[in-house]
Amino acid sequence: MSAPETPADAEAATTPRAAPVEEPTRGWRGFWNRGGWWKALAFSAVYWGVYQLIGLGVGAVFGDVIDESNLTGDAASILLGMALPIALAGLLVLVFVLTLGWGREIFGRQPLPGRWWMWIAVVLAVVPILLRLAATDWAEYTPGVVVAFLVLGLAIGFTEELVTRGVDVNLLRRHGYGERVVFVLSSLLFALLHSGNIVSGAEPLVVGVTVLYTFGFGATMFLSMRATGSIVPAMLLHACTDPTTILAVGGVDAHGATAGDSGLVNLAGVFNWLYFVLALVAIIFLKGRVRPKAPTA
Repeated sequence: MSAPETPADAEAATTPRAAPVEEPTRGWRGFWNRGGWWKALAFSAVYWGVYQLIGLGVGAVFGDVIDESNLTGDAASILLGMALPIALAGLLVLVFVLTLGWGREIFGRQPLPGRWWMWIAVVLAVVPILLRLAATDWAEYTPGVVVAFLVLGLAIGFTEELVTRGVDVNLLRRHGYGERVVFVLSSLLFALLHSGNIVSGAEPLVVGVTVLYTFGFGATMFLSMRATGSIVPAMLLHACTDPTTILAVGGVDAHGATAGDSGLVNLAGVFNWLYFVLALVAIIFLKGRVRPKAPTA
């Protein structure tokens, strides 16, 4: 159960971040500084579209090198076909953040204090990573492929966390939504980003399960960010999750020929549902609000 909040907690929960020298209300920065749920949705949709276009462009340029029939089969296909598009998309998002002057807000200390129970999210994220590392049949992979998967993980962790726990959360907080609403909406946006896999031919059932899982995982990353006080640990946890999952199960969204110990893999898979349960429970206990900054002309 959550400990009762003290007056000091209540004050901290509504304490704004250190305000920048100026907080424009007009033009490019002013538009985004006001935040809002629909801007977060629009930003996520544009990001997804740009990411898809980058993927098509990379495929056109490096089509002779990338094995489209087995993207996880060799290091070149992993790096060029999977890691490069999302890394380039992440760089564009970073440029977007810098044009708004949000770098310190997103990468600095979280404006609301964490609670002890939020560390449960960190534990739930770390344990399956360790299980998958133990389950992986390392003899099935060359060192180059393993390194390529790690690079892919870093690209995914940085970009997807920057988009959802970074920009989306900042847009929602800036509009004045309470932390419970920010938590739910940002996790939903993270899940919706992964529903786009259906366009690439994924089975509807697989996409549906993925959306449920990603809502819970997104919620877990949000709580990890709050617990640690920074988005960086969430990026690193996310960066470890995807490659260890692919290495352990031998593929993306499905078990492949190189799948490792099925018992450990299945045990790690249980945590996918624990994320969702944690998300539902966290909705009850999350409190606080980041006050929007006072605008200046």
